[in-house]
Amino acid sequence: MLPPAVSYPRRRSKRLIISVLVAIALVAAMTAVIIYGVRTNGSKTGGTFSEVTAKTAIEDYLKALEQSNINTIARNALCGMYDSVRDQRPDQALAQLSSDAFRKQFSQVELTSIDQIVYWSPYQAQVLFTMRTSPATGGPKRRQIQGIAQLLYRRNQVLVCSYMLRTADSH
Repeated sequence: MLPPAVSYPRRRSKRLIISVLVAIALVAAMTAVIIYGVRTNGSKTGGTFSEVTAKTAIEDYLKALEQSNINTIARNALCGMYDSVRDQRPDQALAQLSSDAFRKQFSQVELTSIDQIVYWSPYQAQVLFTMRTSPATGGPKRRQIQGIAQLLYRRNQVLVCSYMLRTADSH
């Protein structure tokens, strides 16, 4: 009589081992990317925008408001869609109103600093800036006002899609 057959452990499949190792490597890579993104808080993603490009774009927009350059104001306000809009007359009328309101409020503006840039993506940013203003009529001479501008980088051009002034007298 023969002794009972000995059961040998089954060999693990190489495919299973490779699959597990690939899955672990993928999870580790995704975790590293998430941790890097959280720690940098997007601060490295703004390669398209610099303080200089933001300042230039905002200065050009303020100059367009000051000089009533309707096409530049409308092009910025439409945020990259200006050339695709069929009827630009409503946008030009709104740009004219924006320029009129700006010129009634200020006789002169000068962008003095970019205070902070918050990057939304490599192509979008929100910028806090300070400008020195002279009122159109009366009021305190040459005061500092902060503003916020939303910028879009499109086709080698930085557009000021919107801007809002923050005044200390608003309360």
